[in-house]
Amino acid sequence: MYAGGTPILVLKEGTERKSGKGAQINNIAAAKAIADAVRTTLGPKGMDKMLVDSMGDVVITNDGVTILKEVDVEHPAAKMVIEVAKTQDEQCGDGTTTAVIFAGELLKMAEDLIEKNIHPTLITEGYRLAAEKSIDVMNNVSMDISEDKDALTKIAKTSMTGKSAGDLKEELAEIVVRAVKLIVEERDGVKKADIDNIKVEKKQGGSIKDTSLIEGIIVDKERVHEGMPTYVEKPKVALINAAFEVKKTEVDAKIQITDPSQFQAFLENEENILKGMANKIESSGANVVFCQKGIDDLAQHFLAKKGIFAVRRVKKSDMEKLAKATGAKVISNLDDLAAEDLGNAGAVEEKKIGGDEMTFVTGCSNAKAVSILIRGASEHVIDEIERGMHDALSTVAVSIEDGKITAGGGAVAVEIARELRTFAINTGGREQFAIESFATALEVVPRTLAENAGLDPINTIIEINKAHSNGKKFHGVNVYTGQIEDMRALNVLEPLRVGTQAILAATETANLILRIDDVIASKSGGGGAPGGMPPGGMGGMPPGMGGMDF
Repeated sequence: MYAGGTPILVLKEGTERKSGKGAQINNIAAAKAIADAVRTTLGPKGMDKMLVDSMGDVVITNDGVTILKEVDVEHPAAKMVIEVAKTQDEQCGDGTTTAVIFAGELLKMAEDLIEKNIHPTLITEGYRLAAEKSIDVMNNVSMDISEDKDALTKIAKTSMTGKSAGDLKEELAEIVVRAVKLIVEERDGVKKADIDNIKVEKKQGGSIKDTSLIEGIIVDKERVHEGMPTYVEKPKVALINAAFEVKKTEVDAKIQITDPSQFQAFLENEENILKGMANKIESSGANVVFCQKGIDDLAQHFLAKKGIFAVRRVKKSDMEKLAKATGAKVISNLDDLAAEDLGNAGAVEEKKIGGDEMTFVTGCSNAKAVSILIRGASEHVIDEIERGMHDALSTVAVSIEDGKITAGGGAVAVEIARELRTFAINTGGREQFAIESFATALEVVPRTLAENAGLDPINTIIEINKAHSNGKKFHGVNVYTGQIEDMRALNVLEPLRVGTQAILAATETANLILRIDDVIASKSGGGGAPGGMPPGGMGGMPPGMGGMDF
């Protein structure tokens, strides 16, 4: 900017600014790079990624959101696409890779439209109309699901296929369905399945086949005193959020003892206080205590003498689950503990699992919180099994809540794309180009499934479209045979919410990125490239991150 031949500096020195088409193309390129990073992980034939952080810790996974969380990305547009995966994971637990590659494809198609001088606001309007139509079509082709074990097991197996958990998906899917069905609650006629009420505990050792469901809670703690029983049948459980210790003053205080008898009286008083606490537990009828805070050594001795099983420093989240499982109330003041505040269980037992002592609270009648104990040969195996089971738990939970499912294998994407092309013609105006591009972008799902399975993606799209034009709207690609088959017959099913959330989140993010025509990046505090953007646009990955070339 000049005034009378003298330059006027509006921006701070070192600030980088990109505007107009250059800014749009740069943002689109960053978003596409993120989508390409996870593309090969999609579907049953998807491959895994090995991620090595700066500390040398290794993560091996094909879970889209895990990959994107682990990769250190600096480009702001790329971070926005990663948010799509995080949102998808929070809302549905599955479909993270689908949402990201769809967002990347929408931006790729928009790039072509921008080159043809179609204004970004027209593209975003077309995408918005297409997304609304897509949700309508998806609702029309969705199927009601009965909550029988068989239907829910199919959904769990579909979610785990292609992951490490897929090798034993029969056994694991059964555990997942049983766990979710146990924690379903009905509020005002609406079913809620909060998977936070399912505690997943991991212990190295054994094999994946040793993974089991506990109808109760596993607490990764041992009893506080050797003299306590290791097994209590039909216990009365007390949950205490108060310390079994002598209270200390809030302000600094000093006690001066001038006589040995005073010192003895002081000790005896402390002992009586702790003995009184143990007596209160016994008088309430409780014989198992879970304490959120500490238990003094002397208090441990008194509890052990009374045959009371006690665990200390239990996490708040575990206390909440114990309350749901046993029906006990969490008491903050020991004086308030009464028989009606106690919970019930079949048994409380200390067991040695993988070299560590753990407390099992089992046999809880009508438990609304349960536990899954995952076993495996190594830490990496267990972590990946946990991620697979989390996806399966989430999909089964949302299926129960919504009562709607759709066919997988790219069947729904192709059906929506066909409907959108007709919708585009009827819409008219320049928006129709954006709607047609949206339809083509949706086909990235079956196309990627085919590519990852080593099939011809073009032939696959042609064959699926041919089947759908003959009214076979549930037909998708069978990646094992390369044939176009009915996904219902193959039991490839997924919750309706996974698809709708992926479309909405990807569309909103793509539209947000497309409306940006000016990027003003301040110089980063630590030196280097302006705006924290290295020359390649993204960075922060340690050497040796094979297969993740941005």
